[in-house]
Amino acid sequence: MLARPRLYRTLLLFAFVATTHGGRAQTLQPETARSLQSTPSPSATPAQEEETIIPTFETQKLARTYILDVPAPRGQITDRNGVPLAQNKLSYNLAINFPTPLDFSDAQAISFVREKIDKAEKLIGRPIKIPDDAILRHYRNRGILPFEITPNLSKPEYEEVKDMKAPMVVRPIYVRTYPNGKVGGQIVGYTGKTGRNLDGVIDNHETLWPETEGREGLEQTFNEMLAGKHGEYKLTFDKDGRKTSEKLIAPPVPGNNVVTTLDLHLQELAEKALEAKAKRGAIVIVDPNNGDILAMASWPTYDPNVFIPSISAEKFKALQDNPDIPLLPRAFRSSYPPGSTFKVAVGIAALESGTVRAEDTYECVPSIDIGNLTFHNWKKDNRGALNFVEALTESCDTWFYQVGIKTGAEPIIDWALKLGFGEKCGIPLRGEVEGRVPNDQYMKATHGRKLLNGDIANLSIGQGDMLVTPLQMAQAMAIVANGGTFYQTRLVQQVQTLNNEIVTAYQVRAKKTLDCSLSTMDQVRTGLIEVVNGAGGTAHQASLDNVEVAGKTGTAQWGPKNKERTAAWFSGFLPADKPQYAFAALYEGDVGSKVHGGSTAGPMIADIFKEIYKGQKANGRRKREPQRGEVRRAEPVEEDESD
Repeated sequence: MLARPRLYRTLLLFAFVATTHGGRAQTLQPETARSLQSTPSPSATPAQEEETIIPTFETQKLARTYILDVPAPRGQITDRNGVPLAQNKLSYNLAINFPTPLDFSDAQAISFVREKIDKAEKLIGRPIKIPDDAILRHYRNRGILPFEITPNLSKPEYEEVKDMKAPMVVRPIYVRTYPNGKVGGQIVGYTGKTGRNLDGVIDNHETLWPETEGREGLEQTFNEMLAGKHGEYKLTFDKDGRKTSEKLIAPPVPGNNVVTTLDLHLQELAEKALEAKAKRGAIVIVDPNNGDILAMASWPTYDPNVFIPSISAEKFKALQDNPDIPLLPRAFRSSYPPGSTFKVAVGIAALESGTVRAEDTYECVPSIDIGNLTFHNWKKDNRGALNFVEALTESCDTWFYQVGIKTGAEPIIDWALKLGFGEKCGIPLRGEVEGRVPNDQYMKATHGRKLLNGDIANLSIGQGDMLVTPLQMAQAMAIVANGGTFYQTRLVQQVQTLNNEIVTAYQVRAKKTLDCSLSTMDQVRTGLIEVVNGAGGTAHQASLDNVEVAGKTGTAQWGPKNKERTAAWFSGFLPADKPQYAFAALYEGDVGSKVHGGSTAGPMIADIFKEIYKGQKANGRRKREPQRGEVRRAEPVEEDESD
């Protein structure tokens, strides 16, 4: 189904049709033509003008013709339902038309403009500061074009000046606007002017006003498709420099529309959850059945409207210098150690390699010695013998140290790569990072040695040199959720014309199917359900009343010593029986802070999906209660640094 952008045709038509000239609405020529009209010579009558116009530009050798380009309106960027994320709006600039021929002296040109500026200042109630040399540069080099004195009039200012008579003119132009403000700002990106306002001698095929280009996000990636095709505007002057003709000879062709896979409502909920519960962080939500990115939120973020029509150096510097880095899209341009969320990959590697069977148990002791180092569990008491599901449920570090070392680095690395870690997801946004899955080559280049047992122990709980992005984590959980199909992650569905004709379509594509047994997937799924809903799970704060959530918490430290930060994770999918959403939530802690995935990242996911499933009846199995005769394990208390 093609997305249908809203209000777009109305804006396009209005920008080229109606203007106010001499107190009356004119529809005889396009708006741009009216805005370029000069004031007729007071000594010429209409009949005389007609007598001199026709032969002059056709017969005089010194007659001059200019072909100027009319910038096209940029195409829209929309969510999956056609709701605009980036569109155009009309903006109004107040300008002065000089009479032709251009025979003012410098003093007369300055006096002419100053008189009009005085009138404009009284109407809009604020000063208009334009230096004399700017007036003269325009008059000498570009006097046949309107001289803009006040760009981007506010609505009250426009109402005051809209009926001004020639030689004053209000010029409508279209500018970019982002109707949802900050929502999706780091994905959509922003635009900027392609160059400074021209003040040199006019060249053919100059644009009538400065163009804009994408500077970040989808605006940048799809700039060529969004930009459209210039129109052409013809201006003709006789040998004496008097304007004799002007007309739009080729209308601009609007840019194409980019239809994303985003769901604006989900994106809003994700950013709202981050704003409420995280100083810094990211949330990614993916459809596990086709790889579509439904939400990809980072916090803090910025409002791309501050870049329109341009951003001051002071404001831009403030964004750059903000210690929380709002210009950084953490969802795909930052990577973090995954902590215990990576135990899913380790468990698959162990089960698929035959190192561990579902019924095998290992002691969940408070600590174990590996080489000359002691590796601790996040809980200080002995949890006893646990099988895989129980170890994943309680996130027992010492269980995974033992199993990881027994499995070996190669199977763990192999399955990490199969789940999409260590390589870019391939979204059409600049700067996506690939994360890191450390292998012997990396370790030799970085640390001068191959992977040792201590390194494998760290890797087995998602610490050490392992790094993943929130987008990669959501992608991996989508693979687990759907039973093993690795879909190409998709951010853009299609590019289409204003008339909804498809220019380019980005189809759903299964990259590969994991060669993973059903029994292994069932073990992993059971463990993830127990993490949220089981008696000993670490993510009870993410459980919902009317839908069963499957997920894994994780907490990891990264950064230089004395400046370590904590990355707190919760990733998974829901509903657990028939997944519709796979997700990853990251909470980036302050230096020295003690935060945990279950208590910080989990509640953000709960906030989002409480709203999505609000009012729906309970679906699937509920939080499991201990059976008769079963010894209920103590509820985990987040004492240390794992979960």
